[in-house]
Amino acid sequence: MTDQQIQPPHHPNKITATLIGGTAVLLWGLLALFTTLTGKIPPFQLAAMSFGIATTFIVIKWLVRRENIVDHLRQPMGAWMLGTIGLFGYHFFYFMALRNAPPVEAGLIAYMWPLLIVVGSALLPGERLRWWHVAGAVAGLVGAVLLITDGRGLSGFKPEFTLGYVMAVCCALTWSTYSILNRRFQHVPTDTVGGFCAATAILALVCHIAFETTVWPNGGLEWLGVIGLGLGPVGIAFFTWDYGTKHGDIQVLGAFAYAAPLISTLLLIAFGKGDATWAVAIGCILIVGGALLASKELLSRRKTT
Repeated sequence: MTDQQIQPPHHPNKITATLIGGTAVLLWGLLALFTTLTGKIPPFQLAAMSFGIATTFIVIKWLVRRENIVDHLRQPMGAWMLGTIGLFGYHFFYFMALRNAPPVEAGLIAYMWPLLIVVGSALLPGERLRWWHVAGAVAGLVGAVLLITDGRGLSGFKPEFTLGYVMAVCCALTWSTYSILNRRFQHVPTDTVGGFCAATAILALVCHIAFETTVWPNGGLEWLGVIGLGLGPVGIAFFTWDYGTKHGDIQVLGAFAYAAPLISTLLLIAFGKGDATWAVAIGCILIVGGALLASKELLSRRKTT
């Protein structure tokens, strides 16, 4: 009797949580564009500024609603480590990739993380790796190689961008791992992400002081890029993604996340930050198509339920 009373609200809550998590994907579509608008700001400084804005945003919310801040932050060390490494590591690698490779190619390689979430989820207990998971992963890999070489095979490889390509791959691995393991900390409230943002801002500031020279935004457009990062892709998006991966369907979220590289690439090209070449088009189709193929079973299962 108790189970029957509890079960009805559980299903719509899961759907709602998945939809909330999906809004992060729309915001992440703006990440590459906002980052390119920030000019010559060093990556650690940019991370410190944007995460500082995100932290300020959640602190204001806590104060306005008179919430107990200590309760939000008093969480297991494992959750703090995963959250801080996930947020700081992902953005460090992402910013470094965009600084050291063309933004369209770097962005699409970094956006292989949805594919890795689908494949990684299939390897979890109770799941099996099928041929379409492998085929989807291979298609994504071919798409990434096509982007790196600009469609000219090995002769088209640009060694001066090697660091950026490697950083983009590390970015994809970091975020997919964080998203999958985040399910283990379902009991940790989403507001704790504010603490992860603060820790990430501090780490980035320390690295900036140690390794970089400060470059302040030059003009309103660059300030707009920094503020836009802090409020959207680095702010609200992390809270909605945390809620979605903890309480929603992470595999459906992974499938929906394939919209992010399309949004990102179209915006970069529209604002003159990238070229609409045939290699970009085919590479994008391969990555997105491979990701959809890898999620074939998940999507068909979703249809029948």
